[in-house]
Amino acid sequence: MKNLLLALLTGILLAIGWPTYGFPMFLFFGFVPLLFAEKQLRKSELKRQGLRVFGLAYLAFFVWNVTTTSWLRHASLFGASFAVFVNTGLMALLILFYHKYAKRQTQNRALLFLVTLWISFEKLHLLWEFSWPWLNLGNGFSEYTSWVQWYEYTGTFGGTLWVWILNVVLFKGILIYRKDRSKLKPIIFTTAGFILIPIIVSFVILKTYKHDGKTVNVIALQPNIDPYSEKYNMTNIKFLELFKELSNAKITGSTDFIIAPETFFAESTPLNQFDNSLLKHRLQSYAREHSNVNIIAGISFIDWFHDKSRIRKETNTYKFRPDTWYDDYNSAILINTLDSIPQYNKSKLVVGVENFPYQSILKPIIGDAMIDLGGTIAMKTTQDYRSVFSSSNGEFQAAPIICYESVYGEFVTGYVRNGANFLAIVTNDAWWNETQGHKQHLSYAKLRAVETRRDIVRSANTGISAIINAKGEITNQLAYNEKGALSGQLTTNEQLTFYVLAGDYIARISFFILIFIFLIGFFRRPRTTL
Repeated sequence: MKNLLLALLTGILLAIGWPTYGFPMFLFFGFVPLLFAEKQLRKSELKRQGLRVFGLAYLAFFVWNVTTTSWLRHASLFGASFAVFVNTGLMALLILFYHKYAKRQTQNRALLFLVTLWISFEKLHLLWEFSWPWLNLGNGFSEYTSWVQWYEYTGTFGGTLWVWILNVVLFKGILIYRKDRSKLKPIIFTTAGFILIPIIVSFVILKTYKHDGKTVNVIALQPNIDPYSEKYNMTNIKFLELFKELSNAKITGSTDFIIAPETFFAESTPLNQFDNSLLKHRLQSYAREHSNVNIIAGISFIDWFHDKSRIRKETNTYKFRPDTWYDDYNSAILINTLDSIPQYNKSKLVVGVENFPYQSILKPIIGDAMIDLGGTIAMKTTQDYRSVFSSSNGEFQAAPIICYESVYGEFVTGYVRNGANFLAIVTNDAWWNETQGHKQHLSYAKLRAVETRRDIVRSANTGISAIINAKGEITNQLAYNEKGALSGQLTTNEQLTFYVLAGDYIARISFFILIFIFLIGFFRRPRTTL
């Protein structure tokens, strides 16, 4: 019973430490109760210890997962269940691996194994087809960006490492205190130092940071269209009328960009017909009426073709007939006074909606069940290159980040390395209703601002649309479920942060350390733990 309570306590601490309602200080000792439960089981004479450890860890992480991401049920009960149960199981496996390793090695080496294993797991969650990095620990500081201004050097993996260092320090400190109570003060000072020093450094960076750049006048549209009953039943021309209505309420002679949300033009448009379409003609006419204006809008494209050689193995190409195929794109386009229409295709896809992971294995088991997390309900085709949209006068370069892509730190740095001097996020968070889902999604965007030191304009279908500065501070926003347009100013930045240049180096280093200590544990004889 004691171990069950410890596991439950870990789940509660991690849950109440999570944004946007929680306080991240709880993350610094959230894993400690579970580590003690594991150690007590490891030192006991009970049978099937591994199964017991896995069960306790599953309980802890289930509480964390279901509390923080249960909003998924508003889109799909099956999808929410699948995401929660599978992610919980993967996290529990990490504790089981740690348990097995700790039985053979010293406690210190085992803890190093656990920390590097967890960080490597988070990196895997950014890369593989079951990608679900929502609960990567570094995201836990998104509402307290004043604590983590040093993310411009480390990215969110710096936050993950910080969380685990504190948990290990406290866990080890309690073990030492149990043996020698005179060590209490050094333990307290050490713990306080690991908490306060990064925060102090962050506040110094926050107070001294500034960058010079050009002013960009932007408008973010928030049409507030219900995707379940309206969005996919309206024509693009109807949406164009709405676009003009919202834009005209805020546009001035100094407006540089108008940003419309993901799949704003939701009616699938044949790609080879877009150049001659009424939609393109009217958008360009509007841009010419306002000569400084550049329009970034989300749009659904479909590309029909008969050439079988165009099918790439890594794309989600559909076969329509024996001699006809098509690619389905969730895209962003740039419209201005220039004739060319740059297009970017969303490339970090929502699992189960825009990308069915490991189809050959899973489709026979679960059929076509999908998880509706964000954009549109169809398998999408991607691109390898992070496109950057340049304004008609060449002064401004915008990163057209689509929805779920904004959760991926190193992925977003690709836009910046390609020249983006501000970030434009277009998204549709209406699937999740008034829940933590859209709030967390907005909150995570603030981390991208700090990592890249780029101002952000965010256009969300039903909200929350916002202006975010390079310090990760929201300077203006529209409330959720409110129709309107948000105007504001951004400042461009041409400088590259260390994180933009180096990417997720902490995760890569952790992976190599993990392999090294795993081999040590495998080839060396078991050691007595502390």
